[in-house]
Amino acid sequence: MKPRYGGRYRPPAPKRSPLITAAGAKALRTELDYLWRNKRPQVTQAVKEAAALGDRSENAEYIYGKKQLREIDSRVRFLQKRLQNIKVVDHLPSDQSKIYFGAWVSLLDEHDVERKLRIVGADEIEPKLGYISIDSPLAKALMGKQLDDLVELPDLGKSYEVIDIHYAE
Repeated sequence: MKPRYGGRYRPPAPKRSPLITAAGAKALRTELDYLWRNKRPQVTQAVKEAAALGDRSENAEYIYGKKQLREIDSRVRFLQKRLQNIKVVDHLPSDQSKIYFGAWVSLLDEHDVERKLRIVGADEIEPKLGYISIDSPLAKALMGKQLDDLVELPDLGKSYEVIDIHYAE
């Protein structure tokens, strides 16, 4: 669909998997609680104090505080909605010899470079820790694979061999 009148059309984001680990769900709840009980009251008080100083149109503290409140409220709405729709996976799969959600996987690429990663929910992605989304092409290709299986990603021109699978935190 092409935009009319030069607008910035963005296609809707693809649906994210509702799966999340127990630790990920706890982190989202903790963030929501912090924003609602701590951060928002602090910013609201700062806005109230800035408003008391007078002219709001040129009051940088007031303008910035209102912007912060909008961002906090937006994140709170997102978290509340997301927490209603998530499905916490807090049990191990019956067949731990295959790759499923929550698995730690070690892969070996064609250059014998080892890569260790964990398949987690879309809200838990952390590249520095090796956490990849279950919605990513690599995670989708890994689902159901076993030790010594070859995983090919032709779109990316890469292939990996599965050298380890475990589910311990």
